[in-house]
Amino acid sequence: MSLEFAIEVDHIVRTFNNGDFYALNDVSLRVPTGQVFGLLGPNGSGKTTMVRILSTILKPTSGVARVAGFDVVGQSDQVRRRIGLAGQYATVDENLTGFENLRMIGRLNHLSTNESTTRSRELLSNFGLDDAANRLAKTYSGGMRRRLDLAAALVARPPILFLDEPTTGLDPQSRQDLWAIIEGLVESGTTVLLTTQYLDEADRLAQQLVVLDHGKVIAEGTSAQLKSQLGATVLVLTLPTTSDAVRTAELVADLSEQPVRIEGLIIELNVDGGPANAAEALRRVDAQGISVTGLSLREPSLDDVFLTLTGHKVSDDAAPDANQRSARTAHS
Repeated sequence: MSLEFAIEVDHIVRTFNNGDFYALNDVSLRVPTGQVFGLLGPNGSGKTTMVRILSTILKPTSGVARVAGFDVVGQSDQVRRRIGLAGQYATVDENLTGFENLRMIGRLNHLSTNESTTRSRELLSNFGLDDAANRLAKTYSGGMRRRLDLAAALVARPPILFLDEPTTGLDPQSRQDLWAIIEGLVESGTTVLLTTQYLDEADRLAQQLVVLDHGKVIAEGTSAQLKSQLGATVLVLTLPTTSDAVRTAELVADLSEQPVRIEGLIIELNVDGGPANAAEALRRVDAQGISVTGLSLREPSLDDVFLTLTGHKVSDDAAPDANQRSARTAHS
């Protein structure tokens, strides 16, 4: 493995239900060392399955994956010594204090008693948990538990960290706090593989992105590169009725190379000439006697990217069939 990449994935396939359901379907990716790499997609897209394979919890059906240069199947012990994992839900022991949780993790990672104690105190301070160090974890808030869980993943100072939807369910301030912590880790040299369905999270943290949908890679690149595919500006028009919205979408459809998106009374289209196209759109609808109740121009977002690529928002989960439902529940 080149030192350039902390993680290399080649043509990974993972099936469930006797091969009937593909959680991952020929996925390849490269994670540069010392960066945040984002796996973006809705529930059921294959993000967590990929993390489980890379962290040696789950074996691939086919394909090869290497972490820190070691094969995740044939050299799993070497991989586990070099990674930390924090999942969607805090895995700390509620009946131990914050300090006891971290010290226990240190001892399980073969740190000496003194080193485990020192490292636990250091992490509690770094994560703003000093005052709660001797409180039982079951008394912690959701944000505090998530910070403690992330601290636990860092006790052994792993060079590679897997964060599987780490801010799920957190309030906005707790999310911001955790983002700052992740950014600090990367500044210190840690490589982070981040899975998320929060587009703002991926936009802020990840230098490189792979977008997954139904187990397949549908796009990859930087946030700016993905957005640039859509045009320079998003034109947003609000109409008084749904029928007016549908009619307006037909009138302005040729102003964009991408399909017009309709949601209730709002239509959106990606355009290269924002002000000029806005004026043209208003001229067309006015000529048809349609009133526009709102108009705005904004930069494309990753939400626009995902919607354009897949035809649905990242938060939309199409109901899977009976075979897919159980697999997606356990292997999202």
